[in-house]
Amino acid sequence: MAKRLPLILLLWLFTDIYFYNAIETLSYNNLLRWGYWLIDFTLIAGLIAVIFARRVNRNPQQLVTWLMALMLLSFVPRLFSMPLLLLEDITRLFRGFPPRSAIVSELTLALALFIFGSLLFGITRGRHFYKVRRETIYFPDLPEAFDGFTITQLSDIHSGSFSDAQGVQKGIDLVNEQKSDIIFFTGDLVNNKASEMDPWIPYFSQLSAPFGKYSVLGNHDYGDYIPWESKELQQANLKRLKEVHGDIGFKLLLNETVKIHKGDQSISLIGVENWGKGGFHKYGDLQKATAQISGDSFNILLSHDPSHWEAVTLGHEQHIHLTFAGHTHGMQFGIELFGFKWSPIKYVYKQWAGLYQQSGKYLYVNRGFGFLGLKGRVGIWPEIAVITLKRQVKKA
Repeated sequence: MAKRLPLILLLWLFTDIYFYNAIETLSYNNLLRWGYWLIDFTLIAGLIAVIFARRVNRNPQQLVTWLMALMLLSFVPRLFSMPLLLLEDITRLFRGFPPRSAIVSELTLALALFIFGSLLFGITRGRHFYKVRRETIYFPDLPEAFDGFTITQLSDIHSGSFSDAQGVQKGIDLVNEQKSDIIFFTGDLVNNKASEMDPWIPYFSQLSAPFGKYSVLGNHDYGDYIPWESKELQQANLKRLKEVHGDIGFKLLLNETVKIHKGDQSISLIGVENWGKGGFHKYGDLQKATAQISGDSFNILLSHDPSHWEAVTLGHEQHIHLTFAGHTHGMQFGIELFGFKWSPIKYVYKQWAGLYQQSGKYLYVNRGFGFLGLKGRVGIWPEIAVITLKRQVKKA
């Protein structure tokens, strides 16, 4: 972060100066002009304060949360409305640079205000603006008993970020309304500590499904991102977190497989610990988890990080029909309209939200139930995924 600070400040300054041209065109009010610059200088000072605090091993989480929200509100409207000014300047270049048009500046300001309003909604209401997303996936070798079997998937609860009990209850109720056969949770129950979940155990205990509830760990569940007085305390925290899964009625899968039976048929449910590319720990062991699976088994995998799919799962000796993952949150920021989806996270994760297919194997990446860092969501809303398994009838 510190290495990228000069680039961030330069981009911030460029958009500041450029957007200021529209303000200057529309108003000569000195109070408005000084207020414009004061806001940005305050935010930049806050950014520098966070960086220095981390250098001296402090974790100013509240400051980071507020700073992220205010930076989005300030920076993103300017960034996305600037193309109007750029287009005008291209025409001004061929017209001898006449004064900037007041109409174009008004349109730019109107667009910026619209984006600002959308961001404000996301930050204040978006954190619990749950969306149920449905997919039906067909498999030629799905056991007949499981034709029409429904799965609700949750991911990235991040209970340490919650503060609105009514908002969380809204999500819990919506999950139960789906009446799915089984519920999966694909990791990151907390931000750092098992105790973050204590106030929310009564809420998530309400989740129910006739074929049970199953879960795996995510990268945040191990407590790797905060300092501990001793390794023993960190291990005790992880032990307690594993117990919390049981407290809310979930069977936690730790590099292991269980059979889900329906009548005299079954499918294999595999759960691995977190495995991620880059700097993430690789606790997951798919080889160990699948050691007892027969070759003709229908296999579903729970694996928190979607990078595990291409790096390990696709090439594994066992055919993993369907993988459920989370982790990305869709960056909690982006656009999803009329089938189009975009988020900056796509430049980090190839598979970042929704359903993916390759070589007859499927991956579903959940956008997350909770939130982290930014206390809200903009465009990428919290998700409850409902997947229906269907048996593909072979043509005669």
